[in-house]
Amino acid sequence: MQVKWDSRAARQRDGMPIVLLVARVLFASIFVIAAPRHFTAEAVGHATDLGVPFARFVVPLSGAMAMIGGLGVLVGYQTRWSAALLVAFLVPVTLGMHRFWEVTDPVAFAVQRAMFVKNVALVGGALAIACAGAGAWSLDARLS
Repeated sequence: MQVKWDSRAARQRDGMPIVLLVARVLFASIFVIAAPRHFTAEAVGHATDLGVPFARFVVPLSGAMAMIGGLGVLVGYQTRWSAALLVAFLVPVTLGMHRFWEVTDPVAFAVQRAMFVKNVALVGGALAIACAGAGAWSLDARLS
């Protein structure tokens, strides 16, 4: 006798939809909370000081990417594309803004290295969401 494994039923029985919802909300919150700063002169000035080319254009663009991707993941709408947009946001921001290897001050070095590693971890989370999708409690699931 062969037993058929129904992984979807097992996930729903195990409470996985609520866990995925909580994970999406927690993950997306950093982008939704941080994105508005990208539309300030302070953020553009900071990026300019770090040598980011076209900072006046790319900083607000990165803010839009973070907000759109973050909101998409948060509500589970076009979740895979939203998570991919967050990867497209994170990679250049991480490499352009958190170049810890160029910092000589020990405290600034530690801060920038921590920010770099945090962003690398966020890339991993975004890739996982891009692969796994939003789960049952999402707009994607409702609309399908």
